[in-house]
Amino acid sequence: MLIFSKKADLKAHLQHHIQAGTTIGFVPTMGALHSGHLSLMQQSVAQNGITVVSIFVNPTQFNNPEDLEKYPRTLEADAEKIQGLNRDIIIFAPTVDDMYEGHTISQHYNFDGLENQMEGAHRPGHFDGVGTVVKKLFEIVQPTRAYFGEKDFQQLQIVKKLVEKENMPIQIIGCPISREESGLAMSSRNERLSAEERHGAAFIYQVLQEARTRFAQESIDSVKSYVAQEFKAHPEFVPEYFEIADEDTLIPATLKENRKYRAFIAVFLGNVRLIDNISLN
Repeated sequence: MLIFSKKADLKAHLQHHIQAGTTIGFVPTMGALHSGHLSLMQQSVAQNGITVVSIFVNPTQFNNPEDLEKYPRTLEADAEKIQGLNRDIIIFAPTVDDMYEGHTISQHYNFDGLENQMEGAHRPGHFDGVGTVVKKLFEIVQPTRAYFGEKDFQQLQIVKKLVEKENMPIQIIGCPISREESGLAMSSRNERLSAEERHGAAFIYQVLQEARTRFAQESIDSVKSYVAQEFKAHPEFVPEYFEIADEDTLIPATLKENRKYRAFIAVFLGNVRLIDNISLN
């Protein structure tokens, strides 16, 4: 198994693959890998000649310094999981200095308004940080296809917009949310929950499922009211937002039209922030 910590070394290694026309699959991660990440890698291995996985906790996309500090860093365990899945996957685990060369400043992006909704509204600068690091990674790896989970659906839409605006010849593939047996969306942050909290957090997905059922018959305001009442009855959860939005524009919906809609939620359980979403059509 090859592990690169310097972008120059990885680029040199990949160059002959690029010249030979080998398809390159790319799975960018921040580590603390779970089954959801591994499913992205499996899809990449199946669809490409080689697969690169990056493991990099990107400082520019954290607007909360404490969140950055507490984010789990488990490179050795991550490498073991990847090796167990497929020994031929190439790991790129750079340092902050190697990625940013001493300048951890985000480039400012216009994603046609996608960046202003939900996560963007509650985490200022977050998507500038995402755009900055994803562009850097794409320029290093030069993938044919890149794989992103739909749990971060807003991020997925923003990466698609980034590739469109920067005219990059990369196919962005969104992969379904991987869930624990309880229904809780898999996330590296779940490791920070107690066993009791992790079991109880399945409530988030249960509410989303009921919201989807109600959306078929009720108004958007009625569905939002239901969700608000459910969380009011479970004060251990502190909702940050619940939104029903157009899948393409991410603009919050007020009236139902003939469009694709998705429900998005961010909620705190203790000091852990959890996000999830569900298609409503």
